[in-house]
Amino acid sequence: MDSKKFLQFLSQNEYHFCFVNDGSEDRTYDLIVAIQDAFPDKVTIVNLSRNRGKGEAVRQGFLDAEATGKFDYIGYFDADLATPLEEISYLKGYFQKDYKIIIGSRVKRLGAEITRNSLRHYLGRVFATVASIHLGIKVYDSQCGAKIFSCDMAKILFKEEFVTKWLFDLELIYRLKKYSPSDFEKDILEVPLRIWKEKKNSKMKVIDFILAPFDLYKIKKASS
Repeated sequence: MDSKKFLQFLSQNEYHFCFVNDGSEDRTYDLIVAIQDAFPDKVTIVNLSRNRGKGEAVRQGFLDAEATGKFDYIGYFDADLATPLEEISYLKGYFQKDYKIIIGSRVKRLGAEITRNSLRHYLGRVFATVASIHLGIKVYDSQCGAKIFSCDMAKILFKEEFVTKWLFDLELIYRLKKYSPSDFEKDILEVPLRIWKEKKNSKMKVIDFILAPFDLYKIKKASS
């Protein structure tokens, strides 16, 4: 976690960060406390006593932020900053229309700097195709850790715990489809990121891709 980048960003922007410490035993908690000490009005910490997985950590952060009643939009970005903090304003800008969710997408194209491990990229494309067919969702990159929600929609989609450990991003999109089937494609917009750089400390393994079809089944069953 690069605390210097968070400190610099907070000094130049009027955003509020909610850091969720998912039972970590390294220096993560000390780092986020230092950031909060520097910007007490812009930083909240949710400290979970034990590791509950990324999906539940994100959900707890959303519940904490939504409960304040202070925000119109709530989003999540991975703390490793694979998606640079500058992309927050870029994605948020698309809420000028009546979208409920804006999701970042890692699309390699001219003018963008998207750096991904080739094996993970191609496994991801296979998974995205399978997921689209199985759940009937036309999404290119459901697993990108950069998404922003209107607060009203976040209150609905994050109410219940997730049934999967790694595919909660996809679970959120499918929940929206089940909640608003007629307006689903009008409520969500997928936006290609300008910059995304894969970090070496990713915890998702090849075996997780292999087991993904079972999680897809759990998502569909839970929302039926």
